[in-house]
Order: sequence, then C-alpha cells, then structure tokens
Amino acid sequence: MTDQVEVAEGKAAGWSDWWRSGKPLVWLNALAVALSISAVAGLLALLAVRGLAHFWPAEVLAFEYLDQGVKTRVVGELIRRESPSSDGLEAASEQWLVKTGNRRVNPPDFRWYARDGIANLRTPADLVVVERREWGRAYGRLRALYEGDARVASGERVWAEIEARREQLQSLRAAAADVQSKGVDAIDHALEQLRIERRKRAFDALPPSLELVFRERELKERSAEYEQQLREIHAALNRDRLHLDTMNGERIELPLGDLIRIWRPNQMSWSEKLGHYFVGVRLFLTEGPREANTEGGVFPAIFGTSLMVLLMSVLVTPFGVLAALYLHEYARQGLLVRIVRIAVSNLAGVPSIVYGVFGLGFFVYFIGGSIDELFYAHARPAPTFGTPGLIWASFTLALLTAPVVILATEEGLARIPRSIREGSLALGATKAETLLRVIVPMASPAILTGVILAVARAAGAAAPLMLVGVVKFAPTLPIDGHFPYIHLERQFMHLGFHIYDLGFQSQNVEAARPLVFATALLLVMVILLLNSSAILLRSRLERRYRSSYQD
Repeated sequence: MTDQVEVAEGKAAGWSDWWRSGKPLVWLNALAVALSISAVAGLLALLAVRGLAHFWPAEVLAFEYLDQGVKTRVVGELIRRESPSSDGLEAASEQWLVKTGNRRVNPPDFRWYARDGIANLRTPADLVVVERREWGRAYGRLRALYEGDARVASGERVWAEIEARREQLQSLRAAAADVQSKGVDAIDHALEQLRIERRKRAFDALPPSLELVFRERELKERSAEYEQQLREIHAALNRDRLHLDTMNGERIELPLGDLIRIWRPNQMSWSEKLGHYFVGVRLFLTEGPREANTEGGVFPAIFGTSLMVLLMSVLVTPFGVLAALYLHEYARQGLLVRIVRIAVSNLAGVPSIVYGVFGLGFFVYFIGGSIDELFYAHARPAPTFGTPGLIWASFTLALLTAPVVILATEEGLARIPRSIREGSLALGATKAETLLRVIVPMASPAILTGVILAVARAAGAAAPLMLVGVVKFAPTLPIDGHFPYIHLERQFMHLGFHIYDLGFQSQNVEAARPLVFATALLLVMVILLLNSSAILLRSRLERRYRSSYQD
C-alpha cells in the first residue's frame, strides 16, 4: 500500500514539474500556429479551386429536357450539381445548374434542370463556345461566315477561315486602340485644356484670344480625321459576320470584331486546354471588366489597389515614425502622454467606416474644397480636388493605419538598450544624430513590421474607400501620358470593393460567383506580394543591425 502511494505521489510530482517547466504552453502555442497555418492554407485552397477552375475550358453538354410534357433542346456547361434534400415526402431529383449562354436571344444564361428530365446526354465535337464583348458567351454550331453580303465559308470550313483572319482582327483592334489613345483621347485632352484656359481668361476678365480659337478649330479638324479613321477600322472589324446555330434552331449573327475568343472544348486535347487556361488567366489579369464586372478582367482594380497602398505607405510611415519618436524619446512621461497612448491604442480599434466618414468630411469637403476655392476657382461649380479621389483615399487609409505604425515603432524603440543611446551621446553625438543614425536604423525592423501590418489592413479595407474615392468602374487609370502623369484627384477601382460589388450588387449572381473567388485569391496574393517585399527588407535590416544590437 505504501509503495502504491509513493508511486502516485511520484507521478503527481512529475506532472507538476512538467507543467511548471513551461512545455505545455510551448505545445499549445505550436498547436495554435499549426491550426492557423492550416486555416490559411485551407482558405487559399478553397479560393484557388473555386476561382481558378472558372478559366478551365469545360466540356459543353447537349441534351433533351422534358418538363411537363414539353421537350426542349439544351446546350451549355455544367456548373454544379445539388443533391436532393430529404424532406420525408418524396424523393426529389438531383438538380443541375447549366450555363446555357446566348443571353441576348434566350435569357437567362443560367438554368436549373432536374436530372430525371434529362435524356440523350452527349458531348458533340462540333459545338463551339464564343466569348464576346457584350452579352456573355454564345454556344452553338458554326453555320457560315459572311464578308459583307457574300458567304465566304460554311460548315467546317468556317473554323479555318476564322483562324486565318485571327491575326488581321488583332492588328485591326491594335490599330483602333492606338488611334483612340494617341489620337482621339489626346485631342480630347487638349480641347479640355483649351476650355479650361478660356474659363481662366473669362474668370480674370481678359478678352478672348484668337490663338485659342484657331487652336481649337485645328484640334477639332484633327479629331474629325481620327474619328473617321476609327469608323473605318470599326467598319472593317464588323464587315465579317459569323452565323451560329443554337440547339433550338435559332440563328445568331456575331460580328467578328466583337469576338474575344472562340474554341471547341469537346475537341481540345489536354495541352490545348492548358494553353487556353493560361490565356484566360492572362486576360483576367490584364484586361478591364465588362458586362457590369461579371466578365473580363480586373487590371484597373489591381493597379488602383497597388498604387493606393504604395501612396498610403509613403504617407503613414514618416508620420507614424515621427509620432512614435516624439512620444518615446522627447515627450515628458506623465499623465498626458499616457492618455495619448491610450487614445492611439483605441484608434486602432475604431471601425474603418468611421474613418471613411471622417475622410469624406475633412479631406474631401474641407481640404479638397479649400484647394478648389484657392487654385481652381475657374473650374467651379465642377470640383477638381473637392471630390472623392485617389489622394483622399490614401490619406484616409494612412490615418486608419497610423496607430498600428506608431505602436509597432514604439515597441521597437523600447527594445533598444539605453546603453546604446548613452554611448552615442558620450562619443559627442547630439540627440538628433543619435536618433537618426543609431536608434532609427536599429528600430527599422520594427518600423517595417508596422508597415507590413498597415499594408495588410489597408489593402483589404473596402468600407471607407466607398466614401472617399473607389467606384464600380473607372474608365481611365490614375496614370496616363498627360501632365502631371499621376492624377491623384481621379477616382479608381479597388479589389476589395470589386469583390463587394460582385458578391452583393451583381444582378447575374451565378456569373459573378467564380469571379468573387478569383478576385479574392488575387487580393490575397497582392497582399502577400507587398508584405513579402517588406519582410525581405526587414530581414536584411535585422541581419545588418543584429550585431550592433547584441553588442
């Protein structure tokens, strides 16, 4: 009996010693890190599977569907299947969601079909998928190709004719884009500058200038010439017309100039599908959106997000570092400084939409309106800076993320031993030289940690941007070839708001669903890219100043 008691006491003492050693907390931390990594990996896998699968050329199905005695022919892509719910009353059939396309002649382009009503299911090799600039995708069989009123090819020869005309169509589109950007848009910009100059002269009570009149006349003549060139190019693009037969016997007429891509997925090999997949991803990353953001790409949103984050980082870093230096190195530590630190900590938890309201009232209406009144009075009542734009969105997010940078910088300053400061001062350096040449470089890893956290929060913030500059669609980028080249007053697109618009504002929910996952994955990748750059820079600085810190 005594031996059993001693064994029990030994086990209890062993468990007590093991708990006091701290190993359980180490294992708990390791478990928490593993769960966090698993959650992030699972999220990325979900976004990748649901988003990137959208670009893979799926097979096109053709079947007959019987519904209440009415038989219809259906062709389209199978999007997903939903198993029947067991309600205990009767066995329901499996439901198929099929993208039938051809929205212009037979809306809607997504339909549900009961599996029990589907018969004669097959994948014909001659079915084609046409991606066009408007009205989404079209499905059917190639009927004929017309050049003007003359039939050029019919049946299977249509495919060879389209392939032969592909380079010509691409060159015509490139010529149209070149005339539009370097001709029409440039002249429109010059005419706008002349209009502003006339308003300035009228505002300053100066007489009209004949030079401006002659210049305007010359520009309008050149604009008419460029517009005539555009009409000729568009006429050449719309001269060739493709006739497509749907499964219901309807005929669709498609100008080749409106076609983006055409493919026959049921005849494609695996390598051809892979090439088609990468082309789709490239177009998604490099083109602008179409069809109320449910088609096309997200390049303007990528550009706007990256530029806004970079501007925000340039604004918030010096402000946050200077504020932290003052609070930690110069301010007399007392009640007032403690209140300021508490206020900064509380500001880090304020909802982002509150910053958006503040940015709209202070930055846009007050500061922007004052700038317009002082420097752009001739442009009234149309605002120049007194309207939401890129610069005010950057200022708002800089204010939103400033507490994060301040707190991280203060923590980095607090970790630097006081002996380093005293040694620098003992060698004859002033306090300012000590801070700029010794303390700030050694605290730079902590500063970059704050910037990393700020970038991560700012890149995903959508609520405040809805009030201070982000729009659903921005036809022009904030950067172009006209002075001053970077137009900070312009509105812009943002990946976070793009996801919100696709998920909650789109009228074609099924078409927008895969783009929500693809855009969300892209936003995560942009954040990871920006953070990785900052992390690499932080690692280099840590290795550079680690020896000085340890000494």
